[in-house]
Amino acid sequence: MPFVRLAALFFAALAFAPLAAQTLAGTALVDALRQGGYVLYLRHAATDFGQNDDAMTDYTNCAQQRNLTEAGRADARAIGAALKELRIPVGPILASPFCRTRESAEMVFGKPTIANAVRGGPGSDDSGQRYAELRKLLSTPVAKGSNLAIASHGNPFRAVAGTAYLQEGEIAVIEPLGNDKFRIVARVAKSDWASLR
Repeated sequence: MPFVRLAALFFAALAFAPLAAQTLAGTALVDALRQGGYVLYLRHAATDFGQNDDAMTDYTNCAQQRNLTEAGRADARAIGAALKELRIPVGPILASPFCRTRESAEMVFGKPTIANAVRGGPGSDDSGQRYAELRKLLSTPVAKGSNLAIASHGNPFRAVAGTAYLQEGEIAVIEPLGNDKFRIVARVAKSDWASLR
């Protein structure tokens, strides 16, 4: 790959990289989420890695996909109960069309709208366009009083945020800044919700 192309890809990635995190934790995080204006990006709950999506022909056929385990379902219900108990408002709920993301979204946030935008388009991301719609969702300001909820996968988030993978059941709390910019203000593991209560 010629140096000029590598340099162009590097600078394109910098243009879309999230700004440095200003961490929220504990009571400050809960208070901020109650006020709304954030994006809650959930990587689906725990799945059975003995399954895969290789034979999948239809998003509605869960038998051909990697699915949640019973432990994953229990984790998702516990996260959902914590959000409700903490009185964190959730507005629009978007989910990738896979069974594991739809099921996670419903148990954690409520009934989702299926949105291919949250999982990215086909092909490689050399042009920076595969996840353009997701990047726009993460950077578009959210009205106060509610939070946009997204249930998706690890790869799209890592590609857009340039950070380590989210664990299954982990939620990234994102402050949208407009103009394709956003800031990750917290990452909440599935086990952290109990301490926030």
